[in-house]
Amino acid sequence: MSKFLHKTVLFGSCSVRTQPGTSNLGFLRNPDFFSLRWFSSSSNQQSLTVSYLINSLGFTPEAALSASKYVNFKSPEKPDKLINLFKKYGFTQIQISSLLKRNPIVLILDAEKTVLPKLEFFDAKGISWPQFAKRLSQFSTILRSSLDKQIMPSYEFLRNFLQSEEMAIAAVERFPDILRVNLEKCLGRNIDILQEHGVPKSNIAKQFPIRTQAFTSSRFREAVEEVVEMGFDAKRGTFVHAVLVLLGLSKSTWERKVNAFKKWGWSEEEVLKAFHSNPSFMTLSEDKLMACMDFFINQMGWRPCLLAKYPTILKLSLKKRVIPRCSVFQFLLSEGLVEKEVSITALLLVSEEKFMQKFVVPYEKNSPKLLKLYEEKVDLSVDKRVINDDKCLR
Repeated sequence: MSKFLHKTVLFGSCSVRTQPGTSNLGFLRNPDFFSLRWFSSSSNQQSLTVSYLINSLGFTPEAALSASKYVNFKSPEKPDKLINLFKKYGFTQIQISSLLKRNPIVLILDAEKTVLPKLEFFDAKGISWPQFAKRLSQFSTILRSSLDKQIMPSYEFLRNFLQSEEMAIAAVERFPDILRVNLEKCLGRNIDILQEHGVPKSNIAKQFPIRTQAFTSSRFREAVEEVVEMGFDAKRGTFVHAVLVLLGLSKSTWERKVNAFKKWGWSEEEVLKAFHSNPSFMTLSEDKLMACMDFFINQMGWRPCLLAKYPTILKLSLKKRVIPRCSVFQFLLSEGLVEKEVSITALLLVSEEKFMQKFVVPYEKNSPKLLKLYEEKVDLSVDKRVINDDKCLR
């Protein structure tokens, strides 16, 4: 015990609290001298840590001081090794800083003994590092988990459940912290809820890599019951999709979006019908939804009930697809070359090649003008100086 405390005095690696006059360890003849030396050492280390966090990792002084309460080192050697290791695996400086700002305790992990084996494990599984580095900078707590006791068993459970190494990797790349969860308990429970309602396992597996985190929600049963009440068929893929979308929306957000559609002439039945057709359209921001409805109804003159049949078009990029293609259509309409009624699928949902074949190539005389108009609209739509509210028009 005395050796341990003596080591603390020399290196300041741990704090030791003593009550004046209560020490019976023999070598501590002057408690005040002990306290003075330890706090001086601790203060110096905190100063070094704060300076390092600010100068090497871009922390603000306030964030650095806050982090130094949990992280302390006597020299930059250990954190330098960790940072160099991240760089070796393709992390950018911004990603490293983001990771450590979110989770500064990672800085005290041993680069070679603790972090490297985990990175090697993911690398051996075929992880795509540019994408995975970005995700790890957001979900870095997994780096503090045990490789043998937590990460590897969770990965094996995941791979066996999905019956695919590729799908397991995709799930981990999307949400690394899934491996920190007790998958057998949390995931197993929620999968059982779906299968109780007759959802095929294949439909579950298809959605899992896309919305991994939602499958561990404690509100899972509640969302499943809501989807059942909405009349979704458990045998169809949209059932699981709808459950996961609802898990990402609070009730107040759902009601707010429904009310927004009502303002544009939709009934609750039409909102529900659109949700049945494509659940993910309800995940779009209200700004995006409002901008789309305004364009289609006020500028294109399309009826609200028509839009309810094709909710997928609300997910399309206004600036990159909708505005350029609709501009070409409106030109053709003004020239009397097309009928006013147009197939939304043919205009907005087909590939670029098919769109050109239908709306540009047949009009040889006007083709140069159409191409120029189309290209100008595409160029203008991506120019932030022209479209100020980029968030609304994405």
